[in-house]
Amino acid sequence: MTTTPARRPRQLSGRPRFYTSYAQQLRMFNTRPKRVSVGVLMALAVLVPFYVNDEVLQLLAVGFVASIGAIGLNIVTGYAGQISLGHAFFLAIGAYTAAALSGDPDERTIGFGITNLLVWLPAAGLVAALFGVLVAPLATRLRGLYLAIVTLGLVFLGEHIFKEWSSLTGGPGVGRPAAVPELFGYRFDEGGELLTRDQQLYLLMLVLLAIFAVLAFNLVRSKVGRAFSAVRDRDIAAEIMGVSLRKYKTLAFAVSSFYAGCAGALLYTVAGFFDPTSFNLLMSVQYIAMVLIGGAGTISGSIMGAMFITLVPRLTRELPAYVPFIAAEPTGVPNVFQVETVLYGLLIIGFLIFEPRGLYGIWVRLRNYWKSWPFSY
Repeated sequence: MTTTPARRPRQLSGRPRFYTSYAQQLRMFNTRPKRVSVGVLMALAVLVPFYVNDEVLQLLAVGFVASIGAIGLNIVTGYAGQISLGHAFFLAIGAYTAAALSGDPDERTIGFGITNLLVWLPAAGLVAALFGVLVAPLATRLRGLYLAIVTLGLVFLGEHIFKEWSSLTGGPGVGRPAAVPELFGYRFDEGGELLTRDQQLYLLMLVLLAIFAVLAFNLVRSKVGRAFSAVRDRDIAAEIMGVSLRKYKTLAFAVSSFYAGCAGALLYTVAGFFDPTSFNLLMSVQYIAMVLIGGAGTISGSIMGAMFITLVPRLTRELPAYVPFIAAEPTGVPNVFQVETVLYGLLIIGFLIFEPRGLYGIWVRLRNYWKSWPFSY
């Protein structure tokens, strides 16, 4: 007698399937709506440069690079729970490493003429990661506010060194050219027949962001990522269970610094020029704001927060036209720097009080609402 196989229960249309394994739950795109939405989002991102002007493309390209740096900070702060206020220092290390490698040897600043992106970009990340490893032992001895103060000191130390080391940085107020984005003999900072300079840089930064985001997502859902979360949630309990605090804190700082170095190397390729005064305390505050506003402990939240903070200066530059008292005394010139600083502080406080999970938390609530609609109560 033959037996017929049991029929699978019919799936209700529009309803997500239940997870049948832990691996399926951790899969990057574990549901069909996720796959479709990410595909549509990437398709729209590729079409954007053909419908917006170059000024907006420059802003978006900077936002993509800032997202890479924000992902790095989120790894050490959001996932591993180590407070770092010295992100600007590692960004500067990466920027100057890349600029020195790709710089012209005949210029007044240090340069080796290596313009290949596949050389100076990993080198910038590795040099920054080396400095991160040197700082990491402090994380095993200090925690909380004490660790934050120590990493904050890196910003002031680096700011002084870069101002004085004029043969590398060009000195304050003068600066030096940024790294040359060249790949297989093709330069992305020069306009071509099909694409303009800003369109090429936009697409390059978009591809690099996708690569770095996928690598980070795979890291945080691996054994290393789970160890980071254990250290963040309860480091003493993690150590009792066999998680080496020294090893994983060092690894978290190394990975975070690598991402920061790569972001610093790419950050000023859009503008083509930078000086030592760019890497100051405000830059570290900006990246802290990206993580907290986007959502700590999430890769998508890092991208959301970075894009949000990148677009904020566009708003602050237009505020003085509508708010007359936002001006510097006695010249009457709008003090955009102070406006941005105050706005970052207000945004951080507001999100911590009203939405601690950040923009990603808002997105999750909206998604869950529509997934359970019309029974969204």
